[in-house]
Amino acid sequence: MERGPTKSILVLGATGTLGTYFVDELREAGYTIWATGKRNIDEDYYRRRGVHYTSVDITKKADFEKLPRKGIDSVVHIAGAMPAQMASYKPDVYLSVNIMGTLNVLDYCLGTNVQSYLFTQSHSDVAYLWNTGDYIRPDAARKAIYTGDHAVYIISKNAAVDLVEHYNQEFGLRTFVFRLPTIYCYRPVFDMYVNGKKTPIAYRLLIQKAICSETIEIWGDPLKSKDIVYVKDFNQMLIKAIESSRTKGIYNVGSGVPTTLDEQIKGIVKVFSPEDHPSRIVYRPEKPSQHSYLYDISNARAELGYEPKFSYLEMLYDMKNEMNKDRFSHLKDSITEL
Repeated sequence: MERGPTKSILVLGATGTLGTYFVDELREAGYTIWATGKRNIDEDYYRRRGVHYTSVDITKKADFEKLPRKGIDSVVHIAGAMPAQMASYKPDVYLSVNIMGTLNVLDYCLGTNVQSYLFTQSHSDVAYLWNTGDYIRPDAARKAIYTGDHAVYIISKNAAVDLVEHYNQEFGLRTFVFRLPTIYCYRPVFDMYVNGKKTPIAYRLLIQKAICSETIEIWGDPLKSKDIVYVKDFNQMLIKAIESSRTKGIYNVGSGVPTTLDEQIKGIVKVFSPEDHPSRIVYRPEKPSQHSYLYDISNARAELGYEPKFSYLEMLYDMKNEMNKDRFSHLKDSITEL
């Protein structure tokens, strides 16, 4: 099998939270990289590092003329419209970006002889299986919940996954779909949108409280657990798929390990609070509990050789280390609004 560093990878959505980390990972591994995105960035940041960069709107077919017509081995599709970026409710944007944009990317892959295509799906497609205490299988049926700000979003992402499957079966394009929960990481972005309103990212807010030795409340059931996965393990899974000889796959991105809310908060206090003045923890059982979701990653282990490298505490310590670096200075300190 051809080794990774000889391959050329196109990353769509390279200037977003996950794309930024992934491009750095590819670069460290020696791949040739084409990075695209819509964020207002310092393009010289990429060029100085030997990364080809261009701004591409995937809803515009003409923009794909900016990209190579041959020589790309794999396309990693992280770009997309999501509620966390939606300053006001615009369901047509989901349809345009997540469905028509995906169709344009798939057509680009066929027209340029791309060997493999990697697509990121939201884990909201299995929200009906959350809070059950059962591990959710990677082949679980995709269903939309037809109320709330995520409804059209997940409808569009499910339709995109159907398109990906069609291109695999009809044209033989090697396709890999990854179901993503929240991917934990550090970046100089502190906010997201919830129902169109700017809201602090929960775990980033808790970390800031711990740094400032502020009291932290644990709401609801402290033993309710969820799968917490680090961005660098997400990167590992993507690279293993790029290097795989498989023709297709659908994978849950996860650690495969439940982490209780109590463990989450105590870990944040342990890692980020000053040793001589740690945050006080207050239990508020009368408040609503967090969602619980657990993911089966057995097929990623068996088919890709994936094995998570970061425990929850190791992830927090690495995030703290990332905070002390300045490798995100090329990004705007804000979310990208749609």
